[in-house]
Amino acid sequence: MKIVIAEKISSSALDQLKEPGWTILTAEQLDGNLAQHIESADALIVRSAVQADAALLSHAKKLRVIGRAGVGVDNIDLDAATRQGIAVMNTPGANAVAVAEHAIGMMLAMARHLCRADALMHAGRWEKKSLQGTELRGKTLGIVGLGRIGMEVARRTRAFGMDIIAHDPFVSVAVAKEQGIRLVGLDELYAAADYITLHVGLTPQTTGMINAAAISKMKKGARLVNCARGELVNEADLADALKQGHISAAALDVFTNEPLKNSPLQTMENVILTPHIGGSTFEAQEAVGVQIAQQVREYLKHGVIQNAVNVPSVSAEEYAEMKPYIILAERMGAFLAQISEGSIEEISLRYSGHIADWKTELIRNGAIKGILNQSLEEKANLVNAASLAETRGLRVHEAHKAKASTGGAGSVLSIFLKSSKEEHLVKGAVLRGTAPRLLHIDDIDVEAPLERDLIYLRNRDVPGVIGKVGTILGEAEINIADFSLGRRSEASTEPREAIAVVHIDGQVPEQVLRKLEAIPAVRQAKAVKLF
Repeated sequence: MKIVIAEKISSSALDQLKEPGWTILTAEQLDGNLAQHIESADALIVRSAVQADAALLSHAKKLRVIGRAGVGVDNIDLDAATRQGIAVMNTPGANAVAVAEHAIGMMLAMARHLCRADALMHAGRWEKKSLQGTELRGKTLGIVGLGRIGMEVARRTRAFGMDIIAHDPFVSVAVAKEQGIRLVGLDELYAAADYITLHVGLTPQTTGMINAAAISKMKKGARLVNCARGELVNEADLADALKQGHISAAALDVFTNEPLKNSPLQTMENVILTPHIGGSTFEAQEAVGVQIAQQVREYLKHGVIQNAVNVPSVSAEEYAEMKPYIILAERMGAFLAQISEGSIEEISLRYSGHIADWKTELIRNGAIKGILNQSLEEKANLVNAASLAETRGLRVHEAHKAKASTGGAGSVLSIFLKSSKEEHLVKGAVLRGTAPRLLHIDDIDVEAPLERDLIYLRNRDVPGVIGKVGTILGEAEINIADFSLGRRSEASTEPREAIAVVHIDGQVPEQVLRKLEAIPAVRQAKAVKLF
């Protein structure tokens, strides 16, 4: 075996790869000839600087695995690796404790004015009275996102005697209860929490989630911690709330633009700022190197793959045939997650047509990925989606309906989603070989494209709704690309329920959604973002 380590890792990580007959080539030995050395390599280990793109991988004649010592894999071409049958693994959670400890340190620093106390002492000033603080004991901590880091924060803050509430629609009530956490809606969390800490990933739904509207729902005097992604917070809105005293203090490790420059937050005494160092501990950096070395060793020796982020077990031909249905499943899942309310409890999939004869784990995981990635901190992918669902207490079921011997309308995928508040069933298909298409929503025929920006409407089937919707969108200068309608077929003296899926050019502002919801016949209006 030949292992190319293209970036520096610790000596203890290197020790994990010392096996009889194995050759290890370190970064210092490459001499700038990575492409040449990778031709005969079985494994490649990188951090974030080396770009394992299609051009580099074209030289990989026998490469079996790429190990990323870290979480993000933006520097690795996953499609190219998948086509070549190369497993790609990362190390999620290796820095979870480091980030959790940093977040808790931020909370303590705000509670006891530690940064200001230190600055005053260095300036030769002894000011005890103005530095009187508060205790964490008895305070309510609101955790937004219960991934690995959020859970680590919860475990540690229990020791401080804090009451812990959390919002994460992708964690079951039972799993949260085991950790002494009470799941609540986001608005309830805002209203009740003395401290709010963010631990969600960046998605269209979470971008700018901490804005003026959200802050207005928070308890006066609340304190905010963000060690997740800078883009979660509208920094101008936060600065205004800090000046007005609605938010008493904030502690930020991440920012929309890094390094931070010319920000009003930099001049405020009630703000603690650190330069994106939440995961930067010696232990965490050591851990990611050792962990990826262990994972690569286990894969090369025993075929055991851990924390994979692509599809290592299918041929290029199989993957090419399956990919449109994986995309269909992911978009149907994302659609379902965005139209549903409450905590998700159950996901069921049914395959009919020729896809029922396939090994459908990849399609299943595509659906789970689409559902979980709407707000999950730790990104689901085609390999880890099922295990992530399991750890969060979500039930996943599959059923296969064999294709008919003659006739038939091709393959249809059905996904049923049950939450603590409601249930939805959608059906979809792939048209013309590549186009993912929605066919049914809750047994109502609604054929619509599954792409980009959509508006989902449920309304009473009465005259004038379409016209009012068109007028509101027109006044907002939102172009309608496709308007798909459907209604229940049952005869009744009451107006039937109808569903519309409106494909638009560009995103729909919140105020436009509110206008749509104000139409008397409209029961629900939601924006859906697909890719």
